[in-house]
Parts: sequence; structure tokens; C-alpha cells
Amino acid sequence: MATVKPQDRKQRRKTRLLRGGAVLLVLVGALWIPDCDPDITPPADRQPFVWGADPFWESLEARFDAAADEGCAEAGGELDDALAEFHDAVETVEGEPRPYDDEAFDRLELALFNAAPLFGACPDRITEFVPWLTRLRTAVKTQSEGWDTHHRPSRDRIYRLLYGSRATLEELILQAPDGAIPPLIRGTEEPSQTPSTIVQGVQVHSGDILVSRGGAPTSAFIARGNDYPGNFSHIALLHVSEDGVPNVIESHIENGVVVSDAATYLEDVKLRIMVLRPRADLPALQANPQLPHEAATAAIEAAREGHVPYDFQMNFHEHDELFCSEVAAYVYEARGIDLWQGLSSMSSEGLTRWLSMLGVDQFETLNPSDLEYDPQLRVVAEWRDVETLFHDHIDNAILDALLERAERGEHIDYNFAMLGPARVLKGYSMLATALGGHGPVPEGMSATIGLRVQWVRQRHHETRAALLHSLAGYSHEHRRRPPYWRLLALARAASAPGG
Repeated sequence: MATVKPQDRKQRRKTRLLRGGAVLLVLVGALWIPDCDPDITPPADRQPFVWGADPFWESLEARFDAAADEGCAEAGGELDDALAEFHDAVETVEGEPRPYDDEAFDRLELALFNAAPLFGACPDRITEFVPWLTRLRTAVKTQSEGWDTHHRPSRDRIYRLLYGSRATLEELILQAPDGAIPPLIRGTEEPSQTPSTIVQGVQVHSGDILVSRGGAPTSAFIARGNDYPGNFSHIALLHVSEDGVPNVIESHIENGVVVSDAATYLEDVKLRIMVLRPRADLPALQANPQLPHEAATAAIEAAREGHVPYDFQMNFHEHDELFCSEVAAYVYEARGIDLWQGLSSMSSEGLTRWLSMLGVDQFETLNPSDLEYDPQLRVVAEWRDVETLFHDHIDNAILDALLERAERGEHIDYNFAMLGPARVLKGYSMLATALGGHGPVPEGMSATIGLRVQWVRQRHHETRAALLHSLAGYSHEHRRRPPYWRLLALARAASAPGG
């Protein structure tokens, strides 16, 4: 047997180390191979809604300032006339069914906006105005029961009146002294035969749908990233047991579908909560009044049977993974009620590019904000308070400003140096999920998308800091909060490089 010389053994050992090192470098280098950019196919026949009314908003602001300067005693007669006109406009559309293009709705919209600045300047009389906003919403939703909600002009009409009245109320809340408008505003007390309980002063029923707004930048993205920008980012389904115990079924990005008790649900950061309930006169509920409870029971049983991941693609046609809106939609759909009459769409180039880079590949889907406009549902109640509402508006303005920059070609970036470590964390997260937990990178989210989400959060944080600085100066000069169109202008300036 030939003797291996020491220098030969040393050379072989060196060769093995070099080969092992090369393999290790290749494996480590693979952690930094960029993902391919996604293909995007936004709806070809859609376009975003645009108010296009900046001069009108400015005239309303001037009217508010003039009324505030002269005082309520002097503006009282003008306010009485505006209120009477608004009353008449609401009562007109509470009557017989009208087509979406009836001029009565144009008159209603104008009367709404003309009255609002005067009530903003006379906060002691706001309580005379608020109930009529609720009646407006109920009347419009009732009228829309006979409209084709897939028809773009009909959708525009519903949005203008419902979102417009919401925006009007919230401007009044933000300009009024604390306590002038209560945090809870009741809507339509729609009858229900399902089990019920009391939550924060409101009787809620099994099968009610809870629509809320989270406090994270991504929540603002969900609320505003829509052809009809809205105010809500999350959907949950309420289950009330026969003995009155409430639980909430919802899907979170971090851990998929979960069941929480009502207290846990309310502890999570929410800038607003709205309760929606199916109309009692729907044929499916006339045939089976317990249908909402059965839907909620099916949802809670499915959630407790096993893990259901979050659906980042927002594909509501398949239910092996569920995003938040699907939690309510699929159990109602199985029982003959198709929620979201008129799909939400995302069609602008910048928005669809940003959404695709965050993992979305469905640009017609079920957006939480749009459920408010579904004529099958009644608004039972909504909670909001001044401070959280103003934070909501700040986040909205920042997102609107950032999405305008997206339309001008700005891309979502990420820290390439962190791609390798992020992929290692993703591997750890996959192992944690397999063992029944969850890691720092949510299930269904790639490492690259996780880094892009961080970029959006950082961009939002930087813009927010600059905006808050501007707001301090505005509030000192004007001695009030800016209305939304002014807030958006400040956010545009804050979002600019160096803003």
C-alpha cells in the first residue's frame, strides 16, 4: 500500500476546505438573489374616483371662517335656512324610489355641504345636524337597493353621498369642542332574531359584521388603496352564543384566522369601529332568520378546527387561505348572501404596482371600506373619538400623498443588504409555524415583501414626523385643526424628499 505523504494530506485537506468554502459562499450568496418583479394586470375598464372639487372645498373653508368670525348669533339666520334646505332634501329622498341620476340627489349633496360649515362654526347646534346625517345615510342605502351597484355611475352616487356625509360629520367632530359630538353615533336599529348581547352600550347580534380601522401604516394602505378611498382596513365577524357570550372571528396578517373574546378584540388598536347587520327583509333571512347566527357559527367552528393562513393575494374565490374580508364573505356566500355587491377595484398604475410589490395579485377584491356601501347591510352604530379620528385622518393624508408619488413613478424600495438575514428569519418563521407558533416574517409573506413593508412603514414614519411639525405651525396660526384638503396639502409637502 502506497504511503500518503504529509504534504499530499495537507493538499487534500486544503482542497476539501476550498470546495466546502465555495459551496458555502454559493449557498450564502443565494440568500441575496433578488426576487423577480411581479407581473401586474389591473382591471382594464376601471378608473379611480376623483372628486375634482378643490375650489369648492376651499369655498366651504372660507364660509366656515367667515361664520366663525361673525359668531353664531349673526350666522344663526343663515344656518336656519341651510338646515331647513337640508331637511327638505333628506325628506325628499326618503320618499318613493328614485333612479341614481335623479336631480334630488344632486340637491341633497349640495345642501349637505352648504350646511356643514355653518354648523362647524356653531358647535352648540351640531346636535341638530347629526341625526339628519344618519337619516341621509339610511335613505341613500334604501334607495340604492333598487340600483345596479355594478354600474359605475350608481357606485359614484352612493360613494359621493355616503362617503361625503361621513367626511362632513368627521370634519364637524374635529372642529367641535371635545364632547360636542359623542363617540358613539347610532344608526339604524335593524331587527334581528339571532342571539345578542350588549357591547359598549350597543345591542349586537350574532352574525353582525365589525368593520374597523387599525393604527398601522399598512392599515391606512388598505383603507385608501382603492378606486374609492375609504376609512376602514379590517373586517371581523361577531358570534354570540346562545347564553350571550360574544366572540370575534378575524384573520390577521401575523397568524391567520383567530377567535378572540370581545375584550381582546377591543384592546387591539382601532381608530374606529362600525357595526353592520344584514337587512331583516332579505329573502334569505325571511326564509331563515337564524342565517347570520349559522354563518357566524360555521366561521367559529372552522377557525377552531385547524390553522387557516392569511391570504396575502386577496383571492376571494378560494377559501383555503382567508384575508379578513373573506372571513365574513365566504360563510354568508355559502348561505345565499353575496356580500360586497360591486367588487372593490384597484386600477391606477402606481397603486397596482405598489400592491403587487407587497404580494397582492387580485385587483378586484373585497375591500373593507366598500362593505359600508352594500345595500344589503344596515349601519347599526359607529364608535370614534376626536384624538383617534385625527390620527386616522393624518394617516389617510400621508397614504394619499405617498400614492400620488407612486403615480408619478416612485417605487417601493427595500434594504438589499438585509435580504439575506431576512431570508434566514423567514426560514426560522416557517419552522415556528410548522411547530404551531409564528415568527417575525408572517406565513405567506416572503422575506422581500417583509422588507418592502418595512420600507413603507419607514416612509410613512418619516412623512408623519415632518407632517406633525407642519401641523403644529398650522394649528398655532389658525387656532384649529386643518380640514382634510388642507391636511392633504401639508402631507404632500411632508412626503417630498427633504420634506
